[in-house]
Amino acid sequence: MKKLFLLLIIVFISCNSEQPTQFSTDAYKEMLIGLDDSKITLREVLYNYKGKKIFIDVWASWCKDCIVGVPKVKELQKEFPGVVFLFLSVDRSNPSWKRAIKRYNLKGVHYNLPEGMKDGKFVDFINLNWIPRYMVIDETGEITLFKATNAADKKIKEVLKKIK
Repeated sequence: MKKLFLLLIIVFISCNSEQPTQFSTDAYKEMLIGLDDSKITLREVLYNYKGKKIFIDVWASWCKDCIVGVPKVKELQKEFPGVVFLFLSVDRSNPSWKRAIKRYNLKGVHYNLPEGMKDGKFVDFINLNWIPRYMVIDETGEITLFKATNAADKKIKEVLKKIK
């Protein structure tokens, strides 16, 4: 009986591990705030970098693990200079978010998810329950890495090295 229960759990987990390759329509419509306080949808941001590989870093200024991962993200930026580094902050305070970008000298494209970590179509779509969260979008717009929570995860480099 225990073996059957264990088998059912394994099957259930493996069935639910399917990773999406496209954002949902609702996630694409998520409104982001730019450094200049402008508003833009996720779809528009991604469209601006069509044909390029995009590394997404979902983070917050108050997140210790996010800050610990910054040096590794900077190493990735040096190793993959052709990749767009898109930082999506879940800070609810724009001044804190902007100060952290300067403090940690984060180079890349920056937007804020104004509804924070618990609300919003994008965070719902990616089932955001931990930050940092890293994703990779390939040159064709497909999500090739849906979930990594450590900037040193070997899967990140694997998908960044792949050429479409």
